[in-house]
This record gives sequence, structure tokens and C-alpha cells, in this order.
Amino acid sequence: MDAVHNYEVNLEWNSDRKGELSSPVLNQTIEVATPPEFPKGMEGIWSPEHLFVASVSSCLMTTFLAIADFSKFEYLHLNIEAIGKLEKIDGKFMISEINLKPTLTINNEVQTAKAERILHKSEAACLISNSITSKVIMNPTVVIQEEALIG
Repeated sequence: MDAVHNYEVNLEWNSDRKGELSSPVLNQTIEVATPPEFPKGMEGIWSPEHLFVASVSSCLMTTFLAIADFSKFEYLHLNIEAIGKLEKIDGKFMISEINLKPTLTINNEVQTAKAERILHKSEAACLISNSITSKVIMNPTVVIQEEALIG
């Protein structure tokens, strides 16, 4: 893999406090707006704040998938709840903290420690988390699901 990559994103303002994100290499667009907590904000539309938190969460997922694959680690399901804390610090709004709550389902209790190691390694290697100043906190849960016996 090359050491440098560029990711082009274009934004076109539509009306009010709303615009549309696109990329020349992607098929889908994303409608974005000021969140409802701010003046003239709009409900039900992705905001920059949602996208910021989503980028950290999705980076954890993709990093986990790569490390698990490389480690030949088997799992059944991964779900990540992510909560970004927006607050005013020194007169400026910022996402000061992102709390990641991944739940990883595996089918072998013996693999619990390895599952936790891979989750923590994934968080430490996430390029988005490494690129921001927000504090990222991860509280993983590993669930054991016994496979049903077919008889």
C-alpha cells in the first residue's frame, strides 16, 4: 500500500442549513445539515457531528476486520455504539470525547482474551482516532454465543 492517499469529498449547499456531500468515486450522496441543537438546525438529517463520530466508529470496525482477518480470528457479530460528547471548551464548541462501545460476539469462551486484545489493538491502530484531538474511550464487551447443536 502506498504511503499517501487522497480522499475527495465535495459539498454543495442546497438551502437553509442543508447541503449534500458527494465524491467522484462514490455512488451515494449524503444529505447534511446543522443539527437541531443549534439555531436553525434540522432534525432527521446527518450532521457534521454525526459524521465525525461515525468516522471514528467505522474506522474501528474496518481496522478490527483487517486485524481479525490477519489474525485468523473468527467471530459471529460486531456492533459498535458510539457517543460523541459536544461541549464548549475555552469558548469553542468541540467534540471533546467519543465513547466507543463495541460488542463482539464469538462462539468460544477460550477466545475471549484474544477478542479483547484484537479490539484494543484495533482502537490503537485506528487512523481516524490517531488523527483527532478528541479523547477516544473504548469499553468493549465480548459475548459468547454457543452454536446450536443440529440433531
